[in-house]
Amino acid sequence: MREKRQTKFVTPEEAVQAVRDGDWVDYGFGAGFPELLDRALAGRKGVVRDVKIRGGLVIRPRIEVVELDPEQESFTYYSWHIGDYERKLQSRGLVKFMPAMLRSLPYLYRDGHIRCDVAFVPVSRPDGEGYCGLGISNYAWRTIFESARTVIFEINEKLPRLQGVDGSHRVHLREADYVVEGEHEPLPLRSYREPGETDLQIAKLVVEEIPDGAVLSLGVGGVPFTVARLLAQSDRKDLGCHTGTISDAFLELWKAGKLTNGRKEVDRGRSTWNLAMGSQELYDWLDQEPQLFRPGDVDYVHSVERISRMSNVISINGGVEVDLMGQENGESAGTRQLSGIGGQMDFLEGAYRSKGGKGFVCLNATHKKKDGTLKSNIVPCIAGGSTVSAPRTMIQYVATEYGVAKLSGKTLRERAEALAAIAHPDFREELLRYARENFY
Repeated sequence: MREKRQTKFVTPEEAVQAVRDGDWVDYGFGAGFPELLDRALAGRKGVVRDVKIRGGLVIRPRIEVVELDPEQESFTYYSWHIGDYERKLQSRGLVKFMPAMLRSLPYLYRDGHIRCDVAFVPVSRPDGEGYCGLGISNYAWRTIFESARTVIFEINEKLPRLQGVDGSHRVHLREADYVVEGEHEPLPLRSYREPGETDLQIAKLVVEEIPDGAVLSLGVGGVPFTVARLLAQSDRKDLGCHTGTISDAFLELWKAGKLTNGRKEVDRGRSTWNLAMGSQELYDWLDQEPQLFRPGDVDYVHSVERISRMSNVISINGGVEVDLMGQENGESAGTRQLSGIGGQMDFLEGAYRSKGGKGFVCLNATHKKKDGTLKSNIVPCIAGGSTVSAPRTMIQYVATEYGVAKLSGKTLRERAEALAAIAHPDFREELLRYARENFY
């Protein structure tokens, strides 16, 4: 057994010899990143051809296969979800975007709609029995590597070691064809700016809608974080977590004694999540208190049916713009991709179907254009070229600093009037005029 274990352990340079011309290589998603294998694969520039790298929401400052091959002689990078760093790559023409709902990814791999030839899977240090945790990015790893030709585990000594209370976040060394290890950089951190006056006003309005025992799904923007901060200072109690990405927002609630998960009908007593992204303190919390969490595959966490089995699910996400019918653009500026849909539709629908649940799209009423003038983020219609991220039938509540509009059960005209009422005052008459002319 020891001899077999040792033969799996190879250098990163040896492991990436498994990558062939024309292969699809999966790097994973979020703050988990196979940095040793990425560096080693970049060293094969000019040796391999047409290797396609798939990842998303990368928050570390560098992907070596991209930066060392800007001519794309050997490597092309594809993203499910544009993160801050990937936006910079996009401006240089070095990333190709692939739209997808995250919950659909396992089906795409499992049913052969897309393929993975080689999986670079970041894992935590193994325990005495050879089990590793999936660190801060459970993602869809199990489905992906079960469909892959070659599986390479990269042991990152800095990843939290939790494996899930029922093994939901666990893999075994025997499941890998090769294992690499070595010294890693500190884990990439995601910080939040201090909330501005507008963020605070929106968050205050949303917090008024959140009852005791609510199960929270919080996006990663400024408003969701501010909502958590206000909840931590409020009299709310017995809050729960079932979210795509666990962040410092939930850590703040836990430190305030508000996050107990005590009323959840699913995973009672535990916070459920798929990715982790935040401060080192957040990662230490996951490592030191593993019994508090139920990390799971993306199709477990993002399952609309599972979310809807819980009461009072509150989903809070940011948006770019909303039109008067209630359609939301949450991810693009014209044809320029800013992020991705992620799990927004999953949690909006899950909250809609939850008893007492509410799904919120939160956005500033306006933004400043380059010439300093204001533009309304509530618009007559989503402009051609921009994305409709969530259809009008799925948007339940929209919040700006001027109020909360409830759209469900309303006609087109009533929706338009409700949305115009929470737009910036300078734009309300223009929006109402459009509504009168187009909706009856």
